[in-house]
Amino acid sequence: MERIGIKAYAVKHKLSIFNVMKMIKSGKVKSEIFEEKGREVTYILYDDESENEIEEQIISRENKEEVQILESLRVLTQEVQALRKEIEDLKKKIDEQ
Repeated sequence: MERIGIKAYAVKHKLSIFNVMKMIKSGKVKSEIFEEKGREVTYILYDDESENEIEEQIISRENKEEVQILESLRVLTQEVQALRKEIEDLKKKIDEQ
């Protein structure tokens, strides 16, 4: 097992330090607290088994974000089509006058 600092762990997994702290507090990530130079420092215990589980959770979040983006794109595409139809209708009305 390897020890890694909170900031390094956050950078490695592209997470915020706040989210890493939440993971530590909830117990999703194993950690140890050491005293260095008169202050407490938290290190995450890095092992392959727990990292695979955590990476799967992070990837699923990314997939959810991708689905939300695709849904937003679909809605915007429909709105553009509706606006184009409305413009065509207005052009026809102007031409008839």
